[in-house]
Amino acid sequence: MSTPAEWLESLGFPSADPIPAPSSCLRFPDGGEYRIEIPSTEGARCLAAVIAECNTRNVPLHRVSQGSGIMLMTDSEIRDMLALGREAGVEVNLFIGPRATFDTGAQVFSPAGKALGLSARGADQTRFALEDLQRGVELGLKSVLVSDLGVLQVIGKMKQTGDLPADLIVKTSVMMAPANPVSARILEELGATTINIPSDLSIPQIAAIRAAISAPIDFYVEAPDNIGGFIRYFEIPELIRVAAPIYLKFGLRNSPDVYPSGSHIENTVIALSKERVRRAQIAMETIARYCPDAVMSPAPILPK
Repeated sequence: MSTPAEWLESLGFPSADPIPAPSSCLRFPDGGEYRIEIPSTEGARCLAAVIAECNTRNVPLHRVSQGSGIMLMTDSEIRDMLALGREAGVEVNLFIGPRATFDTGAQVFSPAGKALGLSARGADQTRFALEDLQRGVELGLKSVLVSDLGVLQVIGKMKQTGDLPADLIVKTSVMMAPANPVSARILEELGATTINIPSDLSIPQIAAIRAAISAPIDFYVEAPDNIGGFIRYFEIPELIRVAAPIYLKFGLRNSPDVYPSGSHIENTVIALSKERVRRAQIAMETIARYCPDAVMSPAPILPK
């Protein structure tokens, strides 16, 4: 009888975490090994503050992502944010909503029910999420954040039929982060084009996932408290080496959860975003000190 290791290898998966972890030979289309993402950029004023802070600190910026959801932004707010992104040459990624934590179900808030993550509950909420997506695309959105397997599969199929743009970037949320190579491959096969993996994985475990997928990996170098609060700046050289192409993301430990955001906490959200840029500056200095030969994707010249 063949062994489980042979089962995995016959399907093209690694059967063990590589030790020592091999270097990734994959790159972004422009040849870069890494890019910089500032998450939790909740709206146009927040994005403007991020761009200004990046200019002040000489921090490159490739992507911003938002967590409150398309559904909690007005049409004009979405248009303003996308216009800022276009002017700066920065990818703007918005979260599809609603999800389980916005719904009336209580299990997602229970200790055992947290495995539900940000799933879409029922057919109605699945349709609502897709309507949220459609509205965003009609307003010019080209990059979306997804947290439900079913919604991900529908998006992938609708891209194939032409109902959604073929070049739509589909980013999977850290709340459905795959912890092993097989799960990561499933997300990629369903249509994920950039995949957020858990922030508590070891370097060999990350290398095993990279061996199974070609999509860029998104990784919280500093994770918010609600997903562990890990701080891994000294590991950036190894993260780039084994996981390229990789988006380095900067959450904030010891900070409030601001989802859903709005004008009632806008000053706090902007302050948090500016601090994330400072964290990115720390990362860039770490790269300059310990792996100066790492290749970053060309960064846009941000407007002053």
